[in-house]
Amino acid sequence: MRPRLPLAVFGTTCLLLLPALTGGATLAAQQASPYVPLDDWTMPYLEHLIATHVIPDPAPLTRPLRRADVLRALEGADTLHLSRATTATLLRLRAALASDQAGPYFRVAGALGAGAANYARRDPLAAIDSTGPRQSGVGHGTASGDLELELGTGHVIAVTHLQLDTRLKYDPDWFGKKDRAIAGRTAEAYLDAQWKFGDLFFGRMDRNWGPPGIPGLLLSANPYGLDHFAVSVGSAKLQFQALATQLDDRDSNGVVVHRFMVQHRLRLVPGRWAVALWEGTVLAGRDRSFEAWYLNALNAGILEQWNNGGNVNSFVGLDVERRGRVGVFGQLMLDDIQVDRAGASDQKPVSYAVTVGARGAIGAAATAWRVYYTRVTNLTYRNEDSLQVPLYHLLGTGRNFDDYDQLTWTLGLLPRAGLLLTPEVTYLRQGEGDPRLPHPVVSAYPTTATIFQGIVERTLRFAVAGSYAPSARVGLSFDAGVHHISNFQHTNGDTRTRLLGRVSLSYRLERVGAVQ
Repeated sequence: MRPRLPLAVFGTTCLLLLPALTGGATLAAQQASPYVPLDDWTMPYLEHLIATHVIPDPAPLTRPLRRADVLRALEGADTLHLSRATTATLLRLRAALASDQAGPYFRVAGALGAGAANYARRDPLAAIDSTGPRQSGVGHGTASGDLELELGTGHVIAVTHLQLDTRLKYDPDWFGKKDRAIAGRTAEAYLDAQWKFGDLFFGRMDRNWGPPGIPGLLLSANPYGLDHFAVSVGSAKLQFQALATQLDDRDSNGVVVHRFMVQHRLRLVPGRWAVALWEGTVLAGRDRSFEAWYLNALNAGILEQWNNGGNVNSFVGLDVERRGRVGVFGQLMLDDIQVDRAGASDQKPVSYAVTVGARGAIGAAATAWRVYYTRVTNLTYRNEDSLQVPLYHLLGTGRNFDDYDQLTWTLGLLPRAGLLLTPEVTYLRQGEGDPRLPHPVVSAYPTTATIFQGIVERTLRFAVAGSYAPSARVGLSFDAGVHHISNFQHTNGDTRTRLLGRVSLSYRLERVGAVQ
């Protein structure tokens, strides 16, 4: 019998080994820093400043960013040639993120919010249909409350972020309780030990690997509350990153099936280029545990699959970005590529996903533009074992859909301090494939499309999103769009036009103090 190594043992082992790997280094002169959540009110402004080259990207192809790295980038910005609005926004962000605590500290932050929308999902482009994978959910008014607790002690940071939000009970993606007046979740909850050349993380936090602002192909912020172990070793120029997680158990004919996922990548940042080679593996089985040879992130998972005869779903990929006045970026994932065509099973359509795009700045670093194309084929993410899919409570750990392509253009405008406007034009084509569907049988391969299975639904979206923060305490955000949909819900000839909109207002408070 082969040995099994549960996640708890993995975490304990990493805690014991990492100090040795980093030479026992501590942060005597380097305070541990929390991460800026992907949905934090500051992130749209930070991404705009990065896109317009006002500040460098502290972690290319990787999100979230550490608060200390963001502050260093903001403090190093040259404001001499910036517009008044850009300079004022930069200073406002610096004041909101800065802390004068040099030693152990605590931070307590809270927020109250209210909003209204005629759809329930977080992503308006996912809210197209009345039913099915892209169902929008019902319109609603919402109320929310946040409480965030943070403790920093030398080289360890602890964060927990509690949310009560009535929107969750309307959201088709939310897997938790919906039969109460208000729903709640823990948005972030983690312990992170940081060294000069590495860090060790356990807990819950949204991550995205790939070009910023676009959901990663295998790791993104789509799933709610994905707890995981993560480790990184290296410098800003050369870094190894890995994470391991347990996906939700499934019931298969009365039998509980355990599911796990591991991802790892090597990121290099030579000059203006950033490149990351990565790999992911999904395991599932009734008596399955996280086998050591897959949990070992320094192994090549696809070779372990071949050599150990493992029943897993493997992915390999590449992220790339070149920064410049006109920058380019891309992400490629190979899921299942058939080389031989000898037998019936070799006729399976290829499954892959790709994103390519460009972005740049216009004028005095006040305006940014971006255009990108992305494609995810029909059987991407699916496997012959239909439980070996990178889904967490039926949400993709990367993209939440397959069998589609999308062309998007956005413009980022900063007309006044704290006011960020983002017009958008998107053309989306969606086939009837979906990663939540069973994998087709071998006899169905000849009639299975590589992309665009069945009737293709087409959506043309014109929209503008915005954020306005007149101060660090008050924030307003909105999104208004028009969707012109052809072949609505994959019905030939059914054409509809829908207006989608949301608006939210928040009030924030914060206190930071020294730990005595």
